[in-house]
Amino acid sequence: MTQDTKGTGERQAYIASVGTALPGDPVDNATLAKMLDVNEEWIDVFIGTRTRHFARDLGTGTVRWSLADLGAQAAAKALAAPGADPAAIDFVVLGTATPDTLMPATVNDIADQLGLDQVPTFQLQSGCAGAVQALSLARTMIASGQYRTGLVIGGDVCSKHLDLQRDLSGAAPGDLVNFVLFGDGAGAAVVTDEPVGERVAIRTILNRFTGLGRAPGQVIEWFGLADRHDDRQALVEDYKAIEESVPVMAVEILWELLGELDWAPEDLDYLLPPQLSGRMTRRITEQLDVPTAQEVSCVADTGNNGNALPFLQIEQLLRRMSGGEKALAVAIESSKWIKAGFALEKI
Repeated sequence: MTQDTKGTGERQAYIASVGTALPGDPVDNATLAKMLDVNEEWIDVFIGTRTRHFARDLGTGTVRWSLADLGAQAAAKALAAPGADPAAIDFVVLGTATPDTLMPATVNDIADQLGLDQVPTFQLQSGCAGAVQALSLARTMIASGQYRTGLVIGGDVCSKHLDLQRDLSGAAPGDLVNFVLFGDGAGAAVVTDEPVGERVAIRTILNRFTGLGRAPGQVIEWFGLADRHDDRQALVEDYKAIEESVPVMAVEILWELLGELDWAPEDLDYLLPPQLSGRMTRRITEQLDVPTAQEVSCVADTGNNGNALPFLQIEQLLRRMSGGEKALAVAIESSKWIKAGFALEKI
């Protein structure tokens, strides 16, 4: 029988399985520094990310995997796991900042690759909060009682916005950081109304826009036929604003989620901090200051692959989590300052 949330009568949602996909072999800092003609030590120290994966060939620029390819690979792994039933999927949700095309929606290409048909599909256009928003939508749909099982996908192919042939010798650090910070990837979860498979309950989800009147911390341009030769940068990031704001916002999110659940910090067994870069994640984790909780991070090895990151973290979490243990995840979208996060508990 479906359980409710905190005795409210609301139908509970559970993560039954997770799958992830990273394109190709990992690219280390030495390889990237040589290709971009930048200082390897700067990448090691300033970014703190060791490796990342790219969906395109660095030498030729040829796209080897689309977001739809990666999303379908991740979803296929989640659907093949114990407790998951592909025939039971009632809906599909994708969260991404980098769809393959504006039309058709990439979520529909993924559904096509998976052989899914006659189900509702949703695509949420968002940055680092997109995966959390997708989980939130799935949880709401299951709580409605109209749906029982959904496939939730998050992923990004960031490398298509970076011109790897560009001369970066005179690039400012705020521009150069984009070439070493990001990676590509996808993740997926099967979300159900009963505790099957991994039996991890989604206790609460936070998704709130907080950017009223604030300049964006990150902008990804869209170029149409009329302006594709414009000299605007495709990707612009105010890394200083992100460094200043994200740690503060992360602490606020942590305490808001704990307060909503009436959990104390020492109740947490695992902490999934924001995954900006290896260096930034270490700094944020220190400020969150939950020493009793085990950190679950992946960005130092995967690069910042956007909406794939929460699923990569959850995949690691599921390998460690035992019955009764609790985990809390914090995510922040700096493009227009969105607070996001969620809490999980193993049944």
